Amino acid sequence: MLKQRVISAAVLLPIIILLIWFGDLWFSFFIAAAALAGTFEFYHMAQTPPLTAEINQANVINRSLICFGLLWSLAITLSPLFLYYKTINCFPIIMTFATVISLIWILCLTDRERAFYKWAWIVAGVLYIGWMLSYWLDLRFLEEGRNWVYLAMFTTFANDSGAFFIGRRWGKHQLAHVISPGKTWEGALGGMICAIAAAIIITIILNLISFFSIRCWQAILLGFLISLFAQLGDLVESLLKRNADVKDTSKLIPGHGGILDRFDSLIFVGPIVYYCVLWVM
Repeated sequence: MLKQRVISAAVLLPIIILLIWFGDLWFSFFIAAAALAGTFEFYHMAQTPPLTAEINQANVINRSLICFGLLWSLAITLSPLFLYYKTINCFPIIMTFATVISLIWILCLTDRERAFYKWAWIVAGVLYIGWMLSYWLDLRFLEEGRNWVYLAMFTTFANDSGAFFIGRRWGKHQLAHVISPGKTWEGALGGMICAIAAAIIITIILNLISFFSIRCWQAILLGFLISLFAQLGDLVESLLKRNADVKDTSKLIPGHGGILDRFDSLIFVGPIVYYCVLWVM
């Protein structure tokens, strides 16, 4: 598994670097694809027996609602594109019409007894994945957005790698044994140290390449916050998987699992870095 994990990372990292570097649209399509796949995985978890048994239903969400939820999530994820290119804020429009349409859709279904669960799962997937990942486009469209995305994304990867390898080697004290027995305080601390170090190194490299206007204390602060919220995002996804009684959300990425397994830490990081840049940097 470790070998597959390393090979997958070696293949994906150069692709991500190029997608971020070569333009707004390519990166937008990448995030949109990740949101689409992640939302599908989220809805797939809703079909698992531990969740469906609680409401005595074989399938929480039917296929038509899943398709609608996927389109809704995709539209929310890409909404920053309209604001960037057309100066039109489509987010309120999408949320309003999609909310009304989804509720009317639920009203028309024959299985009205479980309408609440169906609608709640659809909206949860849109907000948790589509809306949260859309912040990566907001971040990319800021001034020096390319550099901010590089810093945020690869600091997150450094945190994940540091937590994984240090926790695997020296981890003894469980961080949250009920949610994820494999996570340890040693791994969490190691991930944070790696994230802060990576943030400083990436800042120095970006400053040499493109005169990135960020100070050392700001890089340290971002490294700390990225690590903190990346690990919180990881714990949230672990809790969801534990409730659904699944190990991985899918087998899409060898050695890593699904999109949610790989992007869980990025879900919280995008909004945090975006607002830090607006309010602090």
